[in-house]
Amino acid sequence: MHDIILTTFNGRYTHSSLGLRYLFANLKELQSKTLIKEYVINEKIQDIVEDILQHQPKIVGIGVYIWNATDVGELIHILKKVSPQTKIVIGGPEVSYQPFRVDMSGADYVIQGEGEIPFYELCRNILDAKEPNQKIFPPKLYDLSEIKLPYLYYDKNDIQNRYIYVEASRGCPFSCEFCLSSIDKAVRNFDIDELLEEFQILWDKGVRNFKFIDRTFNLDIKLANRLLDFFLSKNEHFTTHFEVIPDHFPLELRERIKQFPPHSLQLEIGIQTLKKDIAKNIKRNLNIPKIKENLEFLEKETNAHIHLDLIIGLPGETCESFGENLDYLCSLSNSEIQLGVLKKLSGTTLNRHDELYGMIYSDIPPYDILANNLIPFSKMQEMKRFARFWDLVYNSGNFTKTFALMVENKSVYKTFYDFSDWLYKQTYSTWQISLDRLAQFLFDYLTTIQNLEKQKVADILVADILKVGGRKLPSFLRAYSEITSSFDKAQIGTKQKRQQKRTE
Repeated sequence: MHDIILTTFNGRYTHSSLGLRYLFANLKELQSKTLIKEYVINEKIQDIVEDILQHQPKIVGIGVYIWNATDVGELIHILKKVSPQTKIVIGGPEVSYQPFRVDMSGADYVIQGEGEIPFYELCRNILDAKEPNQKIFPPKLYDLSEIKLPYLYYDKNDIQNRYIYVEASRGCPFSCEFCLSSIDKAVRNFDIDELLEEFQILWDKGVRNFKFIDRTFNLDIKLANRLLDFFLSKNEHFTTHFEVIPDHFPLELRERIKQFPPHSLQLEIGIQTLKKDIAKNIKRNLNIPKIKENLEFLEKETNAHIHLDLIIGLPGETCESFGENLDYLCSLSNSEIQLGVLKKLSGTTLNRHDELYGMIYSDIPPYDILANNLIPFSKMQEMKRFARFWDLVYNSGNFTKTFALMVENKSVYKTFYDFSDWLYKQTYSTWQISLDRLAQFLFDYLTTIQNLEKQKVADILVADILKVGGRKLPSFLRAYSEITSSFDKAQIGTKQKRQQKRTE
């Protein structure tokens, strides 16, 4: 039996909860009474409740995020129905700021902001029959030296099957209005020596994939250099992922990034918009010459896999200006470009734009924008489909040569918008489109709508398809290809990760 169960719903089984491990690491003498139980969204909630209650916990602590808020609301409801004596404590970004747009009223306590220290104190009081009168514990920033690191609590199963999330700092100095990280402007670093000691333990256990959740990795260059040196000292293959700001790559950082071998370093760069008036509107720094210079450096002088972010629906931004952003980014980089849809999170100041720009958002997670006075609902729907099809065709890396043929000497945005609109009219769906079926659609579009020569299109599709080992040619392409069935079965190439497909 365990007095405390720590739980959450991850987006996928391969994800892991860093937050739960932080809570566990800081429970001191209560650790022996505590168990971590992770689930995945869309599992049967009643089965999860049964699994939790078999441990007869007195306290259930739940991590709440935008992707699992609805499931957590149902979990709280059923837990309280069948075990009203169990105390439910919730925390995490989704409940750290009001209003709560998913009904969490069944929870006994809400810990907002950093939860490591207040969760321990609350659990100790509950177990000692000294329950506090307050239900909501407001956010408070703690000295990071008071917080024990959680990395010892990734177990063998996590290391073999899940992403390992880590962090070297908390907070962000910038004020981007759509981002919760901007609320915590006091950037605080963990002790780098202690951190690297625990990273070495993870490495010795077999971890080779480190995903940093820091918002501004390259803000503190001394910290960034120590971390990069840690990985550069390793002789085995690894991958490490950092979120970076686009306009701060001094020489010493550049020299280290250039040393990383292919497929080992991933950099996520938040561009969001390239329009100065829009950036100023949402209090976002924008130095376009620096962005251009740094992207050129990363593209031409490093092996880093780059992931760029743009947002659809920012206040004051039209579809046309968004399209100009996309065209410009594609002219600078061949990297992945993630097209996100604006979301209004509780705690941000986006609502100040609601009246002026007619911003309308869903009150159901993920709280995405539905319309504004520049982009009506029907057009916003088209842009969301655009983003989904963009991911399938462009970001996946499965059709790099075919995509280049489609947009050759044309506006990337306008061309792909037309394709997206056409594709949806063929499928009336953005999901469950197999690679072979998508290849057929691409062939049909390029040959019937763009009027390209069939053999030329077929040759390029064949090249895209057979660069991934184990794939067979769809039947419609065999008539255009001299590659025989037996040659196809030879499994040309090797299996590739998404980032490899974009660069080969």
